Amino acid sequence: MRELDLELEISRQTLASRKDSLRLTQILADHGATSMLDVRQAEQLVYGAGAVIPDTEQRIEQQENFISTLLGNNPQAIARGKKLVDQPHALEVPAGLPSSLLERRPDIRQAEQQLIAANAQIGVAKAQYFPQIALTATGGYQSSALSSLFVGPAGLWTFGGHAVQPVFTGGKIRSQVRLAQAQTEEATVFYQRTVQQAFRDVSDALVAYRKSQEVRIQQQQLTSSAEEATKLSNMRYKGGATSYLEVLDSDTRYFVAQLALSQAQLRELQALVQIYRSLGGGWQQ
Repeated sequence: MRELDLELEISRQTLASRKDSLRLTQILADHGATSMLDVRQAEQLVYGAGAVIPDTEQRIEQQENFISTLLGNNPQAIARGKKLVDQPHALEVPAGLPSSLLERRPDIRQAEQQLIAANAQIGVAKAQYFPQIALTATGGYQSSALSSLFVGPAGLWTFGGHAVQPVFTGGKIRSQVRLAQAQTEEATVFYQRTVQQAFRDVSDALVAYRKSQEVRIQQQQLTSSAEEATKLSNMRYKGGATSYLEVLDSDTRYFVAQLALSQAQLRELQALVQIYRSLGGGWQQ
C-alpha cells in the first residue's frame, strides 16, 4: 500500500509539472514562438500522467479494503505510517547466523512433533505384545497374575480369570507394529524434507535480497540519469535547439523510471521480509 502511495505521489507531482509545461508551451504558441504540434505533444504528457492517477487510486483503495478485511473490519481507510522510502530496515543481513534459528519455524516444529508422535505409536503397538501386570507379589514371589497368565485357552493372556489379552491374532499385532514403523519412516522423511526446504527458503531469500538491492541501485542511477536528461531537454527546447518531441521522450522515460524505482524499492523490502519469515522470525535469538 505504501508503494502505491509513492506511485500516486510521483504521478501527481509529474502531472503538476507537465501542466506547468503545457501552460508555457501554450503561451509560446499563442505568441507564434512554437507550433500547435508542441502544444499537442505537451497535452499528451498531461493526459498520460492524468490517466495513471485514477488507476493507482483504485488499487490503493482495494488494498485498503484487503487490509481492513484482514484485520476483521469493514472496508475503510487505513492509517499510514512511514513512507516506503523511510521504512527502517537493515542494509545488510548479519554474518554468521546460526542454522539453529530455523528450529523456530512453524513447519519444522510441526514436522518434529509428527515424528515424535509417530515414534510413540511404535511403542504403543509393541506394548500390545506384553501384558501389563505385576510380576511379583509380596516377598518377591511370583504374583498370582503371572502364575495364572496361561490358564486360558491358547492364544490368550488371562488376567485373574476375567480380562484377556490376545497373544496370537493371526499377525494383527505384528502388522500394527509394522504400520507404526512405516509411519515413523514416513514422518522421518517428511521431517528431513521440511528441514531441506527451510534451508532452501533461507538461501532463496538471501539471494533475492542481495539481487533486489543491486536492481534498486541500478534503477536509482537510471532514474537520476533520466531526470538530468529531462532537465537538459527542457533547457534545449526553451533555447530553441530542439523540438518538443525530445522533451516528450525524455519526460516519459523519467516518469517510467520513477515508477520502476518505487517498485524496485518495494521488492527489496519484500525480500527482507522473506528472510525474516524463512528464519522463523528474524535473526534475533
